[in-house]
Amino acid sequence: MILSCEQPSTGPAAALAAALAAMIPGIETSRLRLRAPRIGDFGAWAAIECGERGRHIGGPMRRDEAWLDFTQATATWLLRGHGLWTVEGKDDGALLGFVLIGFEPGDREPELGFLFSEAAEGRGFAYEAALAARSHAFGALGWDTLVSYIDPGNDRSARLAERLGATRDHAAEAAYDEPVLVYRHHREGRA
Repeated sequence: MILSCEQPSTGPAAALAAALAAMIPGIETSRLRLRAPRIGDFGAWAAIECGERGRHIGGPMRRDEAWLDFTQATATWLLRGHGLWTVEGKDDGALLGFVLIGFEPGDREPELGFLFSEAAEGRGFAYEAALAARSHAFGALGWDTLVSYIDPGNDRSARLAERLGATRDHAAEAAYDEPVLVYRHHREGRA
């Protein structure tokens, strides 16, 4: 069921939303475009978080819970200067998933996160998008490190973090009461 809050704004409010979205840095790779999220992207987000794939990120969630998570990840741009990108294919504009540099309640430091549809798996899109987002954090934001918080049962995400060159940070994991894998990403030349 579509929530009333999912309806796009009109008039001056829509113009303001577009102006704010234009300020979010877009990133292009050889095959992908990372762009500001739009209300219309929420359906794809909800399909991930409300479905079986959501079990590794606190779900499956109800649609209203997914909406709050989506708006939180989007609002991080305004509050922290980093946040959620929608990832689409450059050739066809298909929405493939999402990548973010986020900071959720309970996080102890910014996170490189990735959520992709099942249809986008196995083609290297998540790797390419995460690499681009991480490069943004280390370049434009000037960071030396960030982490990926991964559910212990999420083997695909753990393999992706390892493919990106991240390593387990057991000291960071020990600081949490619940089980979590913390993969640390370092800027090249910093360890």
